[in-house]
Amino acid sequence: MIMTRTPLRITFVGGGTDMSSYYKTNGPGAVVNAAIDKYIYITVNKKFDDAIRVSYSKTEIVDTVDKIQHPSIREALRLLKIDKGIEIVSISDIPSGGTGLGSSSSFLVGLLNALHAWNGELASPKQLAEEAVQIERNVLKEAGGKQDEYIAAYGGLQFMEFNKDESVVVKHVIMGEDTRRQLKAHLQLFYTGKQRSGAEVLKDQSSKAADHTSAYNAMRDMSYKLYDDLSKGKWQGTGKMLQENWMLKKSLSSKITDNYLDRLYEKALDAGAQGGKVVGAGGGGFLLLFVPPEKRDAVRKALPELREEEFEFESLGSRIIYVGD
Repeated sequence: MIMTRTPLRITFVGGGTDMSSYYKTNGPGAVVNAAIDKYIYITVNKKFDDAIRVSYSKTEIVDTVDKIQHPSIREALRLLKIDKGIEIVSISDIPSGGTGLGSSSSFLVGLLNALHAWNGELASPKQLAEEAVQIERNVLKEAGGKQDEYIAAYGGLQFMEFNKDESVVVKHVIMGEDTRRQLKAHLQLFYTGKQRSGAEVLKDQSSKAADHTSAYNAMRDMSYKLYDDLSKGKWQGTGKMLQENWMLKKSLSSKITDNYLDRLYEKALDAGAQGGKVVGAGGGGFLLLFVPPEKRDAVRKALPELREEEFEFESLGSRIIYVGD
């Protein structure tokens, strides 16, 4: 039996510039993001017979890989050339779809990590990220960028560049402990209760990318600025950048926000938040806010219908946490 634990993520600025519809023409794209201590766990185990059993939100028992309905599991098994006698089970700390925390990519990265170990191989973060991108973007043709796969594999608080030649540069945001503590102390994460199809939002956003080049350029440049600021211990402007990034992102597609999400955001600002954004593609999921510590209770009271999710930054990416007979 092998078990992996793979973190989910939040993105601060630059999300969307990691999509090929932008960086292939206007690259590089750039984002600043962070892994958090909310995880997806994948367990693989030898099955008694030659069948394949996979259990996620539903359970499938099949006799060939081709019959597996879950696309990521099917393609990961194909890639690793595993065709029988295996059981795969997933557990998530957060609802597994439509939350904006990169759960589908974390699932796939964690699965690939487990399957490589099953084959007696140790895969690097770079290999896991590249294989996950290959499956999600090239094989399954799912809409989206690359940041989710990379942050799931690498963990930490990262600055990432996405180049025209498809290469990705990952740079850890090196900052003092006081900067890290202050940044975290100013962040609140709330679940809006709305799950949405990220693929639908991203597909609409991608189809209109050429019409919003200036907005993407501004979000990319903001990533360089935030990376530089945090590296120098300047965390105070993060809220303003989140606010500016959110205003730009809202212009990219009508599916990114709606009246309900806009009202929640305005309530938070009125209560003392200095900025924020809907995490991920938009349309629902989690609301990330930059809030002075003395205003946190006021923001909670202003959003009584939302569930606050406490979190910490996670320094590690996908890792194997158990191997046993």
